[in-house]
Amino acid sequence: MSNAAIELRKGALDVMILKALSWGPAHGYGISRWIRETTDGALNVEEGALYPALHRMELKGWVDPTWGLSDNARRAKYYRMTAEGRRRLRGEASSWTQFAVAMAKVLNGTNPPEWARQT
Repeated sequence: MSNAAIELRKGALDVMILKALSWGPAHGYGISRWIRETTDGALNVEEGALYPALHRMELKGWVDPTWGLSDNARRAKYYRMTAEGRRRLRGEASSWTQFAVAMAKVLNGTNPPEWARQT
């Protein structure tokens, strides 16, 4: 994979946040770090994208925030996934898996389309 930033597709950030929270409550920095580490640095979620997404997800009832202390004793907002968030993750995970399988078929395809065979 190139060093260029990978553009997040619509809805991908929400799914990644929900997956991160499926492991338990976390603050924004922890969520961002988990995504970066899990993707071997290919995806780096900036604060300008992460916090608006978390706020939007809070309004939709997918996450529930509470204040707590981080590992370094700083006040931090922790997010936990709600039951609605778990339902959303299950549905979205299935859709994204189907999309990934379909994209792999396209990108790994060796059978040219009919119009390309007419030469």
